[in-house]
Amino acid sequence: MRDRTCSRSGMRSACLAGVLVIAASVLGGCAWPVVDRGPVPAFSQSKTDVWAVLPLKNNTETPQAGQRAASIAHSVLASHGFVNVVRYPASGDDETLFDPAKPDQQQTALDWARAQHARYAITGSVNEWRYKVGVDGEPAVGLTFDVVEVDTGKVVWTTSGARTGWSRSAVSGVAQRLERQMLSPLR
Repeated sequence: MRDRTCSRSGMRSACLAGVLVIAASVLGGCAWPVVDRGPVPAFSQSKTDVWAVLPLKNNTETPQAGQRAASIAHSVLASHGFVNVVRYPASGDDETLFDPAKPDQQQTALDWARAQHARYAITGSVNEWRYKVGVDGEPAVGLTFDVVEVDTGKVVWTTSGARTGWSRSAVSGVAQRLERQMLSPLR
């Protein structure tokens, strides 16, 4: 009789553990990022080189999403131990709602990075930066980053990622977690 009681309580514990694992997988699935990236070249150890954060193209309907994402990227690099990080000065004034679309901006930014004696530059695009429509209004962020060798203009590393958060999360918080994960191989 005692063996049956033990096996029943053991069965209940196993079932409860299984339910908790499934619930955590379903609930946690909303917040897991999707990140793709190539192998990191040798520059991963060059934290004393000058790194420039160039403008990110805003492919969203959210005003100044490129500037917001670039600001976070600058901070993430500094928090990873990069000591010489410079950021391209924001174009337009603070009252401008949308990022100005200048076809030569990338070349101008790369020339600016050369003048700063930067060895590498981070650029890319913001593909999603919003709160999803619906009852919960979950934040969603989608980004790409390219590391460019400033002297040659050649892309030497690239990564892309997307992440959503919970309804009480801020888009900037979701973006910061995503950018931290995307840029972590540069450590």
